[in-house]
Amino acid sequence: MRPFQYQRAAGVREAIAKAEGCQTCSFLAGGTTVIDLVKLDVEKPEMLIDVGRLPMDTILRDEEGGLIIGANVRNSDLAWHSDVQRDYKALSEALLSGASPQLRNRATTAGNLMQRTRCPYFRDNYSPCNKREPGSDCAALAGYNRSHAVLGGSDSCIATHPSDMCVALAAFEATIRVEGPNGSRSIPFADFHLLPGDTPHLEHALEQGELITAVTLPPKRAGTASTYLKSRDRASYEFALASAAVSFGIEEGCIVEPKIALGGVATKPWRCYEAEKNLEGQVASLSVYEKAAEVALAEAEVFECNAFKVPLARNLLARALSEVEGRLARQSEVI
Repeated sequence: MRPFQYQRAAGVREAIAKAEGCQTCSFLAGGTTVIDLVKLDVEKPEMLIDVGRLPMDTILRDEEGGLIIGANVRNSDLAWHSDVQRDYKALSEALLSGASPQLRNRATTAGNLMQRTRCPYFRDNYSPCNKREPGSDCAALAGYNRSHAVLGGSDSCIATHPSDMCVALAAFEATIRVEGPNGSRSIPFADFHLLPGDTPHLEHALEQGELITAVTLPPKRAGTASTYLKSRDRASYEFALASAAVSFGIEEGCIVEPKIALGGVATKPWRCYEAEKNLEGQVASLSVYEKAAEVALAEAEVFECNAFKVPLARNLLARALSEVEGRLARQSEVI
């Protein structure tokens, strides 16, 4: 491990001031990702600024009935929060499907947003990797790419985004609040993570010195239900080969306000807008779900080792849509 400075910030503005002028600073909260990458010499920060004790660890309702989730809220606390379990079930399920209880007790909301890829070529620190060393090439394109993306890739990078939580946040159309040298701003979740294109080392829309302070969720749409399903190589402590977060309602037998996001198959949490359009107003049925799943994966580009991800994601998405229909039926029975 390379030497670096460590400083603890007493407040948000102090943290931002400490990062000013430092091109390779990282904010540290739970540390479940950044410390690993520092140990691997993949990240080489001049300074780690500890923001883990800042008072950004509450979950509150806003005036419109949405949810404000502090950046330092632990994944376990978020997953088990009563409002999240009731109104944003897919988010709770996504969090509980990730990592281990010990890591969920430590990992934070903002840290999960900033989570970096598990691509082995990125993490081994000697293979060519444009994300780690711009211009060096992408070893995964012609290498062992079983875990890699079939959506959103480029000639420079096909690394998948690893987060479960972010897939659910994409489906719920979250907003990310940040503070920086130029004040505060809000970033729509769909705009936060960047596609690799020719610059895979640029992964998010944060500007230099900006700090995530909260994530907001809009109010739950009345009459909707949600779920998160994940396919992986083993039952626990494993990243997704494919996952799906789904939310919609049914009115007079027809699907309304469908929201779909996929994980494990794309270079960022993948919102399926065309599949949503395909579902809107359709009579809820398995055949409709299967057609939407085909649309969601229509632009997939497979490689030597990961072609299986396309039918896997299709089947998983159709199953998730069916699961939401079942939940809506059970809700109506209770009412």
